[in-house]
Amino acid sequence: MSSLRVSILNNNPLHSSPSSSSFQRINCSINVPKLPKLPSSVPKVLASSTRSMVEEMGKFRVRDNYNSSFAEKNHTSKIMHDGDLYNTTNSQAVIQLYAILEAVADRIEMHTNVGEQRNNWNTLLLNSINMLTLTASTMAGVAGTGSCEGAPLLALKLSSALLFSAATGMLLATNKIQPSQLAEEQRNAARLFKQLQAQIQTTIAVGNPSESDVRGAMERVLALDKAYPMPLLGGAMLEKFPEKFEGARWWPQRRLNNEKAQMKGKSNNGWSVELEEEMREVVEVVKRKDMEDYERLGNIALKINKGLAISAPLLTGIAALGCLFSGDSLVPVVAGSLASVVNALEHGGQVGMVFEMYRNCGGFFQLLEETIEATIEEKDLEKRENGELFELKMALQLGRSVSQLRELASKSAAYRIEGREIDEFASKLF
Repeated sequence: MSSLRVSILNNNPLHSSPSSSSFQRINCSINVPKLPKLPSSVPKVLASSTRSMVEEMGKFRVRDNYNSSFAEKNHTSKIMHDGDLYNTTNSQAVIQLYAILEAVADRIEMHTNVGEQRNNWNTLLLNSINMLTLTASTMAGVAGTGSCEGAPLLALKLSSALLFSAATGMLLATNKIQPSQLAEEQRNAARLFKQLQAQIQTTIAVGNPSESDVRGAMERVLALDKAYPMPLLGGAMLEKFPEKFEGARWWPQRRLNNEKAQMKGKSNNGWSVELEEEMREVVEVVKRKDMEDYERLGNIALKINKGLAISAPLLTGIAALGCLFSGDSLVPVVAGSLASVVNALEHGGQVGMVFEMYRNCGGFFQLLEETIEATIEEKDLEKRENGELFELKMALQLGRSVSQLRELASKSAAYRIEGREIDEFASKLF
């Protein structure tokens, strides 16, 4: 602090008399603060601010160390927990099911693409063969009119004969592979793989998968690969003209457990004697009605497809020979026109696809029959699927409600009992 001394002359009334006045000097000092010196004060400010910054950074560092240690601890515990899960049977089953799921998704994409490709084959081959046949018939008809002679006439006959021969070869190859049936096979395969994909996803979502689930999914994938192969060469292609109609089979052989196991507890798992009888009646109805109908229709479609597959190349072959050895154009024109009609009926009507559809329907009812029989033959009720859920699934697969399914079973039982009574009465009568 610096002091500033000031002298003030003041008229002091206290010391003045009436007759005279005197002036008194007053000395006072005013303290003025000194300005800080820069060289000495700046380091103090910096030191205090630096100290505060260090303290704040220390707080943040402690906090960060705590957070990082906490996160590292959680991460370590998560890794240990995941490692424990990985070593368990359930997690191994889940990992294997996800691996199978990836393979199934890849097969869905492949079968879808191959199905579209073979459907295009059917359209392109149908149009190409019909164009060849009709063009050859037209040229043979022009050659038979007598409007041209010599070299032009020979050229028309040779050209029509070559076109008929090419159409014959293409028809033989097309009828052998049946593109419409190939496309239907791939569509069915894609649909069944999607069904398997949904079932695996449901198994994972419900939780607690087992090794039997993994083994069952793997067996179904292999069975589908065998039922619907993609290659055409090397003997892998399905026989398009079998001796007898048989339903398709895309599921593995079931392992039946015929041993009588003791029930654990008193629960019947939704099953009863009435429900078992109902399921047996459903099997009888499927055998007596649906499977017989589809077998009959499948045999009809097979015979029609065989007849059309033989007729079309035979007609084009006759037309080719008629162009070369026949004096008039009647034989090649008529045979070529009939060949176009037969080819349009066979591949335009997709008779091979209809036959494959009947095969798939027959296989569906066969699978339904085997599923019901395998479930009923399982003696341990706790190993069966829940009875009410099983009944609901069977009703949905047959396109009925649960009440309609029960009504169907009761009508079937009454019809069968009535039929037995009539047979017994007839045997007694005669």
